[in-house]
Amino acid sequence: MTLLQEVKSRLSFAYGVALVAAINGMALILPVLQRGIAHSDAAGGVFNSWKDALSFLALLEIPGFVVGFLLVLMSIGLLLKSRISWFFSLLLLIATVCVDFFIVKNPNGVAYYSLFTIALLIFYWRRFDHHSLATGSFFAIVSIASLIVYSTLGTLYLGDQFTPEVNDLPSAFYFSIVVMSTVGFGDIVPHSTDARLLTVTVIILGITIFAVSVASIAGPLISNNIQRIVKGRITHMARKNHYILVGTGSLAQNVYTGLIDRGEHVTVINVPGAQHELPETADIIEGDPSSTATLKLAGADEAKYIVTLRENDAENVFTILAAKEVAGDTTKIIALVNETDNIPKVKRVAPNMVLSLPLLGSELLVRTLQGDQIDNNLITEIFFGKRTSL
Repeated sequence: MTLLQEVKSRLSFAYGVALVAAINGMALILPVLQRGIAHSDAAGGVFNSWKDALSFLALLEIPGFVVGFLLVLMSIGLLLKSRISWFFSLLLLIATVCVDFFIVKNPNGVAYYSLFTIALLIFYWRRFDHHSLATGSFFAIVSIASLIVYSTLGTLYLGDQFTPEVNDLPSAFYFSIVVMSTVGFGDIVPHSTDARLLTVTVIILGITIFAVSVASIAGPLISNNIQRIVKGRITHMARKNHYILVGTGSLAQNVYTGLIDRGEHVTVINVPGAQHELPETADIIEGDPSSTATLKLAGADEAKYIVTLRENDAENVFTILAAKEVAGDTTKIIALVNETDNIPKVKRVAPNMVLSLPLLGSELLVRTLQGDQIDNNLITEIFFGKRTSL
């Protein structure tokens, strides 16, 4: 393996994209922080008003600082391949580029670097497909909080351009919440172009962030419920001439995979709380396998086979008894016997076939040692011939 291949095998694409976005955010933050530190030193750390304290931030640098801070946070979500983080990062970068190229009309190196980040995000957009309620909630809270900080600082900075003037933090916070929520009481009114532009940006960003936040939180919940309902109806309609597997052990999972690979429809009955490694698309019913209600839900009356493969022979017997009550006339019941000594007891409940892996293995081994040809006809004879206890 070459060095480049080894690096690619160790690092996912998400690390690279997240790193590029984080660097982009820091490039927006650092110049503002440097000017702020220099201004603070020049003023001796004493400010007479909020405007003096924020004078190192021009109107267009306030959103740039907030965008940079958000990009650093979004890089964490990009690392997790979060779709909502990808969307917010792309939205923030596009807004930054539009300001630099069309409003300020003085694009710098950071603006061109932002174009590179946008291209990278668009190129890998299919790879950011992770939806998480926790991730969506976290970034929704962060986005709303950042917008509050942006609108509050902007209002304080332009405080004398409002009627009445906004010179204290509580009034600025109050105005920010009123504008973000689009309530608009009208008790504080912007009367300059800069103040009106600030108000418009807060309104637009507020509507956008609230809409995206609600979608990111409610979307996965609604989608999962709809998929569960639709999937339940489709699988219920498709439960005809199918196979029912009872149990989710290693044998049951191998049988499931084999039948699915052959194009068969399989319904699995799993005990509530039992762990399994079946795919999310599997038709799984959680319930008591020895309950006739569970077997009816699985379509036992329309099934071709009911195969009980649980690791406890007593549980398999109870499942057989329940299955014989609801199974269709042509449905065959196959029972696994884990302990060879329990074969006579299981046969008393009269399944169509009793399968014992130790006996089956010994039968195949003896025939192999005797030189018998192992073919499909022999397998069919062993399973469905006169021998019913293999």
